[in-house]
Amino acid sequence: MIREQLRPAVISFFLLTLITGILYPVCITGISQFFFKGQANGSLIFENGQPSGSSLIGQSFDDPKYLWGRLSATAPVAFNAASSSGSNFGPMNPNFMNTVQTRMKSLRDVDPGNKNPVPVDLVTASASGLDPHISLAAAEYQVSRIARTRKISEKTVRSIIRQHTQERLFGIIGEPVVNVLRVNLTLDRGEKSDERISGK
Repeated sequence: MIREQLRPAVISFFLLTLITGILYPVCITGISQFFFKGQANGSLIFENGQPSGSSLIGQSFDDPKYLWGRLSATAPVAFNAASSSGSNFGPMNPNFMNTVQTRMKSLRDVDPGNKNPVPVDLVTASASGLDPHISLAAAEYQVSRIARTRKISEKTVRSIIRQHTQERLFGIIGEPVVNVLRVNLTLDRGEKSDERISGK
């Protein structure tokens, strides 16, 4: 009796292991590598043959010549992809208010002439802590600082921002967002081109 039940159980075990543990992963991996190679490999952005980051995971930028992204509440370091999380602090939490005020002071200190209201996504963290995008309003807020620091026109900075703006899905879902890393790489690329032209 036991032997009669054991045989189909063992066959089922190996058959399911073959299907779900080998064939299915191999098929899905093959399909994703063929049709969605970039996404399957982390949506990496390469610059001069070297990975500079992912278009799906934010990075910290605090140099005035760069576009600054959202804050990150991941631990133990910011933008830790292995520990996606938010702070879960409410608006009355002292730590939350200190973080917001510190970021606002940083923004005001590097751009004292900017009297525009600070967009909320520049002083708060996203729920994931990994957000690679900011709103168009947040990008626009930083245009004058970047242009002044890099000694380029605001029109040039706005043009680069528009190049890396992701519009609403199907034209109606969500809001336009700007990929921070792509903008900063393009800004650096333009600066290097200017240096080559001028012979620096």
